Amino acid sequence: MTWNSTMSSGYSSLEEDSEEYFFTARTSFFKKPTGKVTDSKDVEKEREVRTEFSREEIQQKIDQYNSLTRDYLKMTLNPTGVFTGFVKVMMDLRRPVTVRGGQRAAGGATMGEAFYLPRGVINTLHISSENTVKQVIMALLNKFTVADNPAKYALYKRCRRDEQVYVCKLADVEKPLFLRLVAGPDLDTLSFVLREQQTGEVMWDAFSIPELRNFLRILDKEEQEQKEAIIRRYEVCRQRLQEAMMAVGSPS
Repeated sequence: MTWNSTMSSGYSSLEEDSEEYFFTARTSFFKKPTGKVTDSKDVEKEREVRTEFSREEIQQKIDQYNSLTRDYLKMTLNPTGVFTGFVKVMMDLRRPVTVRGGQRAAGGATMGEAFYLPRGVINTLHISSENTVKQVIMALLNKFTVADNPAKYALYKRCRRDEQVYVCKLADVEKPLFLRLVAGPDLDTLSFVLREQQTGEVMWDAFSIPELRNFLRILDKEEQEQKEAIIRRYEVCRQRLQEAMMAVGSPS
């Protein structure tokens, strides 16, 4: 599988690697997520989708797909019956990830570093109809040199219906390119999103010791930033009070 990424809804050239962006922690990963998208466990009550087609039907659907797509990301049917094409996946990670190639610890071992990946990054992946959701997740993590266990993440499909947006987790064995072909190129009909597994509370025991140490460093940094912000706010208030007292001629 090959892939590419871009910071907008457009596609960058598949011949070039887009610059990768890593943001350090700016907000706490304890912050509750907000958004208008509704997660629904009942989304799978939608109509059953056929999972098998003849070669002629696949070719017909590919021809229809290619005629509707507005970019150069076409699908191709190979003589073996396997077809290849492109899917876009939006990164929507709310917690920091551990990236390989960080500082070296005692003994020469390389330590990972924790970063917040910018949300909304669109990655374009070239895959085949045989590639599964699990393989797509691993390709995305490798793209950003993420060292975390792929089991911590899940691929979701998002669709818009009747002015509502529904999000449903995909099983590891599902095949995104087949879903893309059946749905067509319209991203409102179907789009893919990479998120953390929805487990409610953070499962700290699922993280390694280096990852937990990175989280502690992030918390220390955020704590210091919050302290400095509070001190600055009180200093401004104190200065304004002193100026007001001087204006009315009161002793300091």
